[in-house]
Amino acid sequence: MKSRIPVLVAALVLTSNAFSQGNTAFKVPRNEWGQPDLNGVWNFASNTPMQRPERWGEQEFLTPEQLEEELARQEAAARAADERAALAVELDADLPTGPQVLGYNDFWFETQGLGENVRTSHIVYPLNGRVPAAIEGAQVQRGNQITDTPNEIRPVYFTVGGISKDGPEDRGLSERCIVGFNSGPPFVPSLYNNNVQLVQDRNNIVILTEMIHDARIVAISEKPALDDQIRLWSGDSSGYWDGDTLVVETKNFNGYRQTFSSTGKNYDMVLTEKFTRTALDEVTYEFTIDDPSTFTDIISAVVPMTKTSGQLYEYACHEGNYGMLNTLRGARVAEKNGWDLEGR
Repeated sequence: MKSRIPVLVAALVLTSNAFSQGNTAFKVPRNEWGQPDLNGVWNFASNTPMQRPERWGEQEFLTPEQLEEELARQEAAARAADERAALAVELDADLPTGPQVLGYNDFWFETQGLGENVRTSHIVYPLNGRVPAAIEGAQVQRGNQITDTPNEIRPVYFTVGGISKDGPEDRGLSERCIVGFNSGPPFVPSLYNNNVQLVQDRNNIVILTEMIHDARIVAISEKPALDDQIRLWSGDSSGYWDGDTLVVETKNFNGYRQTFSSTGKNYDMVLTEKFTRTALDEVTYEFTIDDPSTFTDIISAVVPMTKTSGQLYEYACHEGNYGMLNTLRGARVAEKNGWDLEGR
């Protein structure tokens, strides 16, 4: 296989340049040890797609005219959604949603970015802003939140949905309270709970997510490499400062999660994350995925994070959740009564 290192370097330079042309007068606040201060709760909600719509080609940023059109389109869609919700309240009934009742309505959704972002996609490499092709034989496993997805591949690697309701092992990882669907690493904006808290001291930084609850303790110093046989759900992270940017490198993933999107196993994945304070209320978060066992090229993305005054509260996903019990119980009742997916 040809070397991927030159491409990786090029992509990292490209993503770094994506925000270096911003507020050049901004002076990065520093903590008591003289390091850039990243402490706080940061929100990475976004209405920018992870993959770029093909109509934009290699265009990375929207023009002012395109931005105005896109905002108008989003506002029209939001108004239409509000009108449908208001009609449901007026009729005192749920509108048809498909073969099963959905778990959430739009009250829960957090898909509007808090800061300004004029990107056409979060993915900036490959240059078309889309996930590269998978290598031949790479596993693809998809779940469905509403209906079962026939799939003989086990165990389940994806986070949301399931392949059957025969038992908890056939449900997604987030339903089983193992990992959250947006808790990373890397962080990918999703429907809600797009928050991460960073806590620093001189030699470490804690990356805390309350989506299921995970705390990565990243040593900002030399540390022995973890034995290759020791594998973790969130991998083993180490960090260093590159100027004002915190660089976190993570490997030793356990291979029980997908590399990205619906593809691959993350056993061989090496993840590079960058956190750069670019404004008083903004951190620019970048990540690069290098997994030669899954993709033919690397993936690099840029996701803005906005500082919030809120706190993280317990997500309370645990083994005693009623949701899993009731999902399986409902399936048994449906089987006993010979009901189809519409409960008839």
